[in-house]
Amino acid sequence: MYRNSPNRIFSGKGSISEYFRTKVQGIQSEINSASENYILNVSEEQFAQYLVDENTIEEPIIHFDDVYADHYEKEISAEDFPQTFHVYSGERYKRKVIQFFVPITGNSELLKYMPGINTITLGGGITSFEVEHGKLKLEVIDFYDNPQKIRQNYDDNVKHTHDKYSLLKKNIEEFNNSLYTWIIGEIRKRKNEFLAKNEFMSSLGVPLKKKENTTETFAVPKPPLRTKIKVDKPEVKSSGFKPEPTLTIEIYNQILKLINDVGKNFERLPSVYKDKGEEDLRDHIIMILDPNFENGSVTGETFNKTGKTDIQLRYDSSVVFIAECKFWTGEKGFLATIDQLLKYLTWRDTKASVIMFVRQKDFTSILSKVEIVTKTHSNYIAFVNKSDENWFNYRFHLNGDKNREVKMAIQLFHIP
Repeated sequence: MYRNSPNRIFSGKGSISEYFRTKVQGIQSEINSASENYILNVSEEQFAQYLVDENTIEEPIIHFDDVYADHYEKEISAEDFPQTFHVYSGERYKRKVIQFFVPITGNSELLKYMPGINTITLGGGITSFEVEHGKLKLEVIDFYDNPQKIRQNYDDNVKHTHDKYSLLKKNIEEFNNSLYTWIIGEIRKRKNEFLAKNEFMSSLGVPLKKKENTTETFAVPKPPLRTKIKVDKPEVKSSGFKPEPTLTIEIYNQILKLINDVGKNFERLPSVYKDKGEEDLRDHIIMILDPNFENGSVTGETFNKTGKTDIQLRYDSSVVFIAECKFWTGEKGFLATIDQLLKYLTWRDTKASVIMFVRQKDFTSILSKVEIVTKTHSNYIAFVNKSDENWFNYRFHLNGDKNREVKMAIQLFHIP
């Protein structure tokens, strides 16, 4: 009854790959239409997450267990009758039509698309369901006055629906799961295009008139080591992009790994560190870090001490890594330590660590408190992952600017 119907399940609108392609084109258009100033200043992660939230596809859920039925009379043409019936060509005859309705939640329109991305969908039988007003509808003409035949017709259609429905859901899930990685790659690609353009124009050696005061960014070069190692769209300020040094993620992770190793050594040798204070423990960490890193053009100590408990890695006049060491005094003191650390930070993409020394016996309980209370900080953006049971990685933003992000590790060590 539903041949050529635009509402036919799995065939009314073509392939689901076409729907995905339209989504992708829309995302690319939004990224490409963003201004140069916006792309160079916005937090890549926040813009990507915004686009993910806006474009994640809502999966249709078919509730076969909630099926219900109705019926009405309809004139059926002789040509639609089974051949065993004695009817006259061109005539129409009244017959009862049984309607089955199956509720759908989510985006029911997606059920009109044929599943399958890189494969041809074969088999599974033909289903006559239609998608109508947020429900699946199946109409069965009662030719034989036989409820069993009608129910068998419905059951066959449900059976033929399941395989394609499962594949369609898999296609949607794979698309959603790939969104973030693909989107942030497109944002970075667009950003690199602007940076390359600015670098090329600057190489002309003549003054440039720009619509926006943008220039290239750069990363701190890898140092010659002595040992080898449903969100709002983010807004940016109107000021142009400024070049800011960034510590490579590889060096950042190596620094954190060394700190973690030193902290674990505190725990393994309690008699050596039993009565040590914050400054003594801090200096021991610096003593391990300092011989491992050199920064080329930077003279003097790589790790400079400013204030009582700071550990800093500097590049030229800029701080690209900073750690704050404190003894655990409770949740309030822990949040105050994050506040203190954030006040020191001014550069985009600065990497940081809060190092907490814990004398309390119930170390596991304090680790649990840290996981809960960190998310309550006003500058908190997101939890990233755990590198160890005592080492949590987060994203925070600087005071007053949600697009200036800080990668912050929280590292706790049990000190007797």
